[in-house]
Amino acid sequence: MNIDIQAINKKIEKESDFVEKINDEMRKVIVGQKYMIDRLLIGLLANGHVLLEGVPGLAKTLAVRTVASTIRSRFQRIQFTPDMLPADLIGTLIFDQKTGDFTTKKGPIFSNLVLADEINRSPAKVQSALLEAMQERQVTIGQKTFKLDDPFLVLATQNPIEQEGTYPLPEAQVDRFMLKLSVNYPNREEELEILQRMTKSTEPVAESVVGPKDIIQARNVVTEIYIDPKIENYIVDIVFATRTPEKYGLEDLEELISYGASPRASIYLAKAAKAHAFLQRRGYVTPEDVRAIGMDVLRHRVIITYEAEAEEKTAEDIVRRILNKIEVP
Repeated sequence: MNIDIQAINKKIEKESDFVEKINDEMRKVIVGQKYMIDRLLIGLLANGHVLLEGVPGLAKTLAVRTVASTIRSRFQRIQFTPDMLPADLIGTLIFDQKTGDFTTKKGPIFSNLVLADEINRSPAKVQSALLEAMQERQVTIGQKTFKLDDPFLVLATQNPIEQEGTYPLPEAQVDRFMLKLSVNYPNREEELEILQRMTKSTEPVAESVVGPKDIIQARNVVTEIYIDPKIENYIVDIVFATRTPEKYGLEDLEELISYGASPRASIYLAKAAKAHAFLQRRGYVTPEDVRAIGMDVLRHRVIITYEAEAEEKTAEDIVRRILNKIEVP
């Protein structure tokens, strides 16, 4: 096994160069927000969609646009609005009077990176149009089904403080996102640097440093990263503790959890932990990798009860208790 780990480490050393390149370009534009940048890279490496939640002005949209600009690929920014239609997203059939045939006009979803800005502003029909694209990596227009290019990634933002003119994402939709990030305010030093950097005559711009092939090659290495059976059991225990907390000595959580995480959570925990290990230039997964991304994978998959809301408990509080309780291998 040591020989295998060494071989994987060599591959990681070779393929992880582009991560530093992307980080360098990101730092030209984004001040701080290391957590958000790392998680966007994990989504990219683990082939998982990312949902960013935070108040306006925290560089969520800017971060996604900057990641996209570092990659030589097709990028579309879609501003979601209440009057949006599914055809505005996936495309539609147009009747050609000259030929008497219908031709397909593809929508902005046919890109490598899609920024779904303020995704919770669109009605249910538009949100459901995203489901097939996000899960199956394909889009159906009329009678035809079109495969989406690889890589294909949806990076969505939503504002948690506004309720007017918004449509909460249904559980089935939220579950399609590998990670849900909670983006916080910068500290004082970072805010001062943001002020100084963004009030100059020319704003910094990130350059393209990698192509889609680099990302696909890196993803292949990520899948090879070793995960010990003990770590796999640790992941399954964490997920099962969200469903049957009483079996893990967390009886008080039983009345606070309405629905626990699905098997998709176990898969995403393993994939994201491997990607986290890749960012650490390591050929094997440790419990710390799982703990580092556990909250981002689970915070939107644990559905709390009315009792939890009455006690002012959040899904994050419950996930934190579970991560601290389950024994680390």
